[in-house]
Amino acid sequence: MEFNRNQYFMIGLVLLFIGIELRMVDSFTLNERSSKFVTEKFGSQSEQTMAPLMAMAGGSAGSRRVIKPPQWLGWCIISVGSVLILHSLAMKRPGG
Repeated sequence: MEFNRNQYFMIGLVLLFIGIELRMVDSFTLNERSSKFVTEKFGSQSEQTMAPLMAMAGGSAGSRRVIKPPQWLGWCIISVGSVLILHSLAMKRPGG
């Protein structure tokens, strides 16, 4: 399947907004079900590293996980989205 101009533009916008969201938010607190899934797939963190984060989140140490994305990840996704948007604008219009 070949992507056209509109699809590149839409993917670029989605990535741009995800990158902006990652830059605006410091951490994400997962619910119990998601925390259990992450623990099963990727292993558990020690109780000592989770306890201060859980105290701030208002949950017990074993019930929720807090994910802190690195700062560079938001900038990386913003730049990839911007490049895709600019690439879509340089392409010829579909049907034209």
